[in-house]
Amino acid sequence: MSLNGKTAVVTGSNSGIGLGVARELARAGADLVINSFTDRDEDHALAAELAKEFGVAVRYIQADLSKAEEARALIEKAGVCDILVNNAGIQHVAPIDEFPLEKWDAIIAINMSSAFHTTAAALPMMRKAGWGRVVNIASAHGLTASPYKSAYVAAKHGVVGLTKVTALETAQEPITCNAICPGYVLTPLVEAQIPDTMKKYAMERDEVIKKVMLERQPSKEFATVEQIGGTTVFLCSDAAAQITGTTISVDGGWTAL
Repeated sequence: MSLNGKTAVVTGSNSGIGLGVARELARAGADLVINSFTDRDEDHALAAELAKEFGVAVRYIQADLSKAEEARALIEKAGVCDILVNNAGIQHVAPIDEFPLEKWDAIIAINMSSAFHTTAAALPMMRKAGWGRVVNIASAHGLTASPYKSAYVAAKHGVVGLTKVTALETAQEPITCNAICPGYVLTPLVEAQIPDTMKKYAMERDEVIKKVMLERQPSKEFATVEQIGGTTVFLCSDAAAQITGTTISVDGGWTAL
């Protein structure tokens, strides 16, 4: 599954799932543009580290994806976008009648609208190149729901819908668009939550993971960022050329319930 000669833009990719996806794309030979809303020395150092590790070209481009113009400018600054991975996202949990308006607006903007804006900017580049892959990192919550996550669930359902429309509009071109729907993924952020959850429920690590954190994930195992990255690489390969407009769940059986 060589992606030599391709350039991948991965949003929200200086940590977590985005970084895991970026690493697997680089391992397959793709040049990278990684992104987040910060513009720190360590962000640019991370790009240099990835370039050295995988022997590909890597740039870091700052963009606040809550702003439409910056989302589109990210793709324009990249200059080339053969592979677009829309991964950026935030979360907030609250009942609907108590959900802060600014949190709703931010989640919809970053988790859903940014994918529309980056895709709109990337498709002309893909058409000019004669090849393209759009991979949207949705969620199990793009296919099902949980209480107190109204904005996140609405945004991820929207990403799944946008995926289908993008696929239909590019169906007769060598461009595909699919969504990956992870369940709970073991990221540094999730890892950091485990000790506090252990204290709250007075449980050992394995017990709190299986009974509390992964209550809805039948496998009782976290997905890994490498698995999400590997699924992304597959969707970018020739083997997946006729896979478009669909979702692939990496959720340990969650959405089979």
